[in-house]
Amino acid sequence: MPRDSTLGARGEAVVADWLSAQGWEILRQRWRGGGGEIDLIARQELVIALVEVKTRSRGSWDQGGRLAITPKKREHLTQAAIAFLGAYPQWSDYACRFDVALVSRRPDQKLELWEYVPGAFEADCI
Repeated sequence: MPRDSTLGARGEAVVADWLSAQGWEILRQRWRGGGGEIDLIARQELVIALVEVKTRSRGSWDQGGRLAITPKKREHLTQAAIAFLGAYPQWSDYACRFDVALVSRRPDQKLELWEYVPGAFEADCI
């Protein structure tokens, strides 16, 4: 089944709005590099959050997107993070973390942030 990129973009917008309301500055959306894509890159004080957003209907087979963060996906995200920090050295001294945001599509088709996991996984190289 093809991915509904409109649904994904809408989920990313929900998370970007939530992060902004929490005091984060959105630096980039859908940043591509290093063989991967980072959905959202946000900064607050001296922390850069590299955010993977998963948008699903409730009761999805992959536990709301959790199971989609495979080792291969983490490797792609890590390579993209390395490329991002190389392209923007002004942020290379910031603490970086990989966050995961799970967005749920309700029965009325509205999207809501279901769970936000700061520091969801680690990468040795950043």
